[in-house]
Amino acid sequence: MKQLLEFQRKVNAIKKDGKNPHFKSTYATLTQILSEVKPILSEVALVLLQPIKDGKVGSILLDESGKELATSYIDLPTGLNPQQMGSAITYFRRYTLASLLSLEIEDDDANMTIKPSKPVLTHELFEAMIKAINEGKKAQVIASLDKYTIDAKYKQLLDVAIKNN
Repeated sequence: MKQLLEFQRKVNAIKKDGKNPHFKSTYATLTQILSEVKPILSEVALVLLQPIKDGKVGSILLDESGKELATSYIDLPTGLNPQQMGSAITYFRRYTLASLLSLEIEDDDANMTIKPSKPVLTHELFEAMIKAINEGKKAQVIASLDKYTIDAKYKQLLDVAIKNN
């Protein structure tokens, strides 16, 4: 277990290096993942095996004595032609390995699509907005409302203040 902890301290998030034009996405290839983890596994005296056995693809982690520390398996689909089977094996090797070692894969695609969340309008800021509206700065307050997530109660009170000034 000490070796796994040491591995997890040393491994970084795996960079995506592959492109899937069909889905317009990127992913970390098996080659990329293995090139990142194998040197660290060797450094901490762990061995990785990825057998195909009984219709399953697996990843097995052994210590230097050959003791099995952890495993991860996925059933292979049936009825595939050889090319499809090869793709499935590669795909499942990536996923059993990432699962077994709790790898983080950089998620640049998702990070690019997620807009930063708006800050929540605080009570202090709400009061400052009400004061600004009462001082004739209604236009500035209206322009800034889209920048915040506003509680329904505050929104209603701001709307009334804007309407009445």
